[in-house]
Amino acid sequence: MDEDVDEDLPRSIGRPATSALRHVGYTRLEQLDGVPARDLLALHGVGPKAVRLLGEALAARGMRLG
Repeated sequence: MDEDVDEDLPRSIGRPATSALRHVGYTRLEQLDGVPARDLLALHGVGPKAVRLLGEALAARGMRLG
């Protein structure tokens, strides 16, 4: 079974950030709408670059980090 079927997190954020987000239950970009950037930065493996890229991906869909 392919784990990525129901995921749409940008690959550009990197494997550590993707793994950290999956670990806490985030598998889809829209789940991050309104989540404070500081909460994401507190996750081991999620750095400023990943947060910036997630913010850009969200903005392209009319959403944003909190």
